[in-house]
Amino acid sequence: MVSRYLAILLLALCSVLSAPAAETFRMANGDTMVGELLLASANDAGVQVKLGDGKYERVNWAQFSQDDLKKFSQNPKLQAFVEPFIEIPVEELIKKTEGVVKQPPRLERPAKQSLFGAMFSSGLGLFIVFLLWAGNVYAGYEVAVFRAQAPLLVCGLSAVVPLIGPIIFLCMPTRVKPAEETQEQYAPAGTVAAAEQAAAAAADDLNPMHADGAVHPSSLHLHSEPEADKDKVPETVVYQRGQYTFNRRFIETKFANFFGVVRHNEDRDKILVVKAARGTYTAERISRIASNDMHLQVRKGHATEEVMIPFQEIQEIRLQHRDAK
Repeated sequence: MVSRYLAILLLALCSVLSAPAAETFRMANGDTMVGELLLASANDAGVQVKLGDGKYERVNWAQFSQDDLKKFSQNPKLQAFVEPFIEIPVEELIKKTEGVVKQPPRLERPAKQSLFGAMFSSGLGLFIVFLLWAGNVYAGYEVAVFRAQAPLLVCGLSAVVPLIGPIIFLCMPTRVKPAEETQEQYAPAGTVAAAEQAAAAAADDLNPMHADGAVHPSSLHLHSEPEADKDKVPETVVYQRGQYTFNRRFIETKFANFFGVVRHNEDRDKILVVKAARGTYTAERISRIASNDMHLQVRKGHATEEVMIPFQEIQEIRLQHRDAK
């Protein structure tokens, strides 16, 4: 019997020792809560706390104090649920979000030197110097042509002494070539006189009035050219469909003088003969024009009449003189 009682007492003691002890939790509003935290019930919404026998209460994570939340984050089972509710100080947040600025690689600046030294120390500078030298030689050639100097001499000096060579020859006066000495300047006086007599004799031989049987007029007569035919009728200009497109632009371009009441110059005695599908019209003036037709002023007897002719019906237009047949 004694051993049985000892066994029961030992079992009760083990159950007491194995039972989790109640904890005290501080809430965010300053209150406290004593109970046992049930880890198996933890989720995103919160966790259940056993307050006593048969009494449970679900507490949201936001209701716990920051110290308790930090203590819960040390437990691997609660870390994922608690971390979103833990407030991070501004200093630590700045350190976490602060980016590291890395300077990009930059080319090193060349060492400072004179203009001519920089030009002769790079390929681009040498190319520019070559272009300037070639332009200087070409300038020397142009100066040689302008001042009538030897091009090889001026170009050679310009190549050896750039800029100064062309300026020297440009300041010099233009070299004028001496006139070619004729044979007459050095011929004896008698020879010159004989040559003049021979030239006069040749001129007499070419004069038709010195020929035998030539008739010498007894009085002065004026030479007159035959008068031009003033009554000649100008040629008729014909514009046919197929060769030309009859539209408003064509009429305004070719017959611009026919839009005025009075015509001048060479078109004042000309008329338009329009051959259309409805007949042939002789017009002296174009009174109006539209995009698809034109209106002609046609003379009938002693009166005039306005006739409308569509462009698509025009077959031929003749620009002729009044007296043309």
